[in-house]
Amino acid sequence: WNGYYAMLRIISQGRSSILMAGCLKSTGDHMAWKNALKKKRLKPGKTKMVTFGLKTVMVGQLGDEYFATEGLCRHMRWPLAWGGKIKDDCVRCPLHQSTYHLEDGSVKEWSPFPLFPPYGKLLGKLSKQKDLKIYETRVKDDYVQVFVEKIKS
Repeated sequence: WNGYYAMLRIISQGRSSILMAGCLKSTGDHMAWKNALKKKRLKPGKTKMVTFGLKTVMVGQLGDEYFATEGLCRHMRWPLAWGGKIKDDCVRCPLHQSTYHLEDGSVKEWSPFPLFPPYGKLLGKLSKQKDLKIYETRVKDDYVQVFVEKIKS
């Protein structure tokens, strides 16, 4: 595997399970666990924005589990934690209502708003449909940590 390892993680959330699998470089190369914020700062269904150097990440809690995504909507780069809604294991951008699955970051709906006048779909065509980046999370020493690329000093 030449310096790579397979990562497999099962996250249980009540009735549903999320399976996340991937292949990442070892933490000694380009990836590292970073403290995002203290656990007590998050409430179920709520999110916070965190920055690591120039990288913006949205961290949230669903039930007893934590998640982290790219912090800006892939449509027009609006901060998802600024009014974004978490519902049905998805995050919805407050600006044009683009919706992403928290499980894998795939697009559920791309810029459907506003419906009338019908320029929501026109706005959606201003940028190519793109999935939202999802980051691995864990809790260590009362901190929610996010597995991100190392930030250059």
